Amino acid sequence: MTTLSWQDFFKKIPGSLGGLFIQGEPPWHILDSLKNFIRSTIQPNLPDEIKPGIPLSEPVVLLPGGWLSEGFETVCYDDTGGRLQVWVEGEPEPDATLICAGATFTDYRIQFGKGIVVESGAMIKGPSIILDDAQIRQAAYIREDCIVGPRAVVGHATEIKHSIFLEDAKAGHFAYVGDSILGNGVNLGAGTKLANLKFAPGTVKITGPGGEKVDTGRRKIGAILGDNVQSGCNSVTNPGVFLGISSMIAPNSTVMPGYYPAKTIIR
Repeated sequence: MTTLSWQDFFKKIPGSLGGLFIQGEPPWHILDSLKNFIRSTIQPNLPDEIKPGIPLSEPVVLLPGGWLSEGFETVCYDDTGGRLQVWVEGEPEPDATLICAGATFTDYRIQFGKGIVVESGAMIKGPSIILDDAQIRQAAYIREDCIVGPRAVVGHATEIKHSIFLEDAKAGHFAYVGDSILGNGVNLGAGTKLANLKFAPGTVKITGPGGEKVDTGRRKIGAILGDNVQSGCNSVTNPGVFLGISSMIAPNSTVMPGYYPAKTIIR
């Protein structure tokens, strides 16, 4: 039996995800349960103005009282840190969720929290859950069965699939994240790729922390990146990388499958 548990990688889980992160479970069991968890807990709240597969023609805003298609303005000043902000009647609305014109959705099975910005050109497939204050930037591609956590960033030309971003996890530029979990405060350098498909037949097997052989039971598994892991630009992880808390991947590095303890530096 493996000694690996998701608690080895993540020290804080949003309360709404408590039913997904079961005490003592290995991290790949989270991915095994992700599809059913999303489908059983999601509370879709897209507005009627959104038509599947058709880019939104005008921006819409979600406030505590419901969706608005008019009666607000969007601003972007130095004081907002270059981030789009919603104002109503001359006052900022920090809890407003803004979906810009040009964003596209495939169906209505999307759940939005508050304070989210979805920029023009993003495409989001359902079912997916996007939690408070997340940023979905221009040309981001969110495929089905994803959870984007509080203050997380899915950046320009970044694709994510069947993955979880915990609080403040960021994939800001040109990344691919497949069948992976990014811990709290993870930051992926531009061009980071978390490969998820094993070419050879069979499931992904790794060497665990005690030297034991561990079968994840999955042919598709990307990377489990512990809290505060950092990756340099154009780095690549092979399927089945389990990288401990506060580890670092140097730019242009390739990470082989397996378990890496906390504070590992990979060059």
